[in-house]
Amino acid sequence: MTVFNLGSINVDRFYRVPRLPSPGETLPAAGLSIGLGGKGANQSVAVARGGAKVFQIGMVGPDNGWVVDRLHALGVDTTFIGTSDSPTGHAIINVDDSGENAIVTLAGANFDLSTEHVERALESAVAGDVFMFQNEVSSKAEAARRAREKGMTVVYSAAPFREDIVAELLPLVDLLVLNEIEARQLGRALGVPEDRLPVPNVLVTRGARGAAWTDTKAGTVLGIPAFEVEPVDTTAAGDCFIGHLVASLDKGYRREEAMRRAAAASAIKVTRHGAAEAIPTEAEIDTFLAGIETHGKDQRPSG
Repeated sequence: MTVFNLGSINVDRFYRVPRLPSPGETLPAAGLSIGLGGKGANQSVAVARGGAKVFQIGMVGPDNGWVVDRLHALGVDTTFIGTSDSPTGHAIINVDDSGENAIVTLAGANFDLSTEHVERALESAVAGDVFMFQNEVSSKAEAARRAREKGMTVVYSAAPFREDIVAELLPLVDLLVLNEIEARQLGRALGVPEDRLPVPNVLVTRGARGAAWTDTKAGTVLGIPAFEVEPVDTTAAGDCFIGHLVASLDKGYRREEAMRRAAAASAIKVTRHGAAEAIPTEAEIDTFLAGIETHGKDQRPSG
């Protein structure tokens, strides 16, 4: 299986602050770091580091070619990354001493993706491949329709969340990824319970409380707890989870074990500063889980 990921590519600017600022407040930052980010790039790196083949479909501006080089160095196939006249997307990320963050993004080149560009990228895709996408890019609906026509498995991370956009895309999706606030909002908007959303599979991430996969046709829920760690930066934890989940499923792990490995990946990630470049490798997950089992603190799926 090959993964094709239509997603954002950003330059992340991280500011370390003692706490997140209140409206109208000015806080001095203790430090600044610049790195690769964007939901699309983060997820692609997680897929690659999980051991699966992944093509990033995206756009950058003429100002930050280094981000493409970095994606390639992290194992992502960059064949389908184009260049536009707009600036590369970027994010300003404030991270406080507890690891929580507040983020402002500029779409930039991410919204210059054309339907033609996506069509070219998907020409080599075949039935059974995976198509991943998020809301931080253009041409989403057209791309998802094409992926569905080709018999691909469509995985949609509905963030940044907008009810109208998500509702339009649901008929094209096999696995919908939301956080628990977004799941409640979507359920209210559609007038259905969260476990009856009109999509075959729904994965709800719950931060420190783990995640739950609902098979809406079978009516079953598979829950996985989070691993207890001391977080220093929660940026990209959700992207790390879904990317490693897709990679683990690709490698033949059963759903519950794939979710457990994804939870381990997120646990490792939040103990590190940064986004894409802080995402752990498959080998690091193996070591982490071996340590958990050795110390008798294994956390098993429920539901």
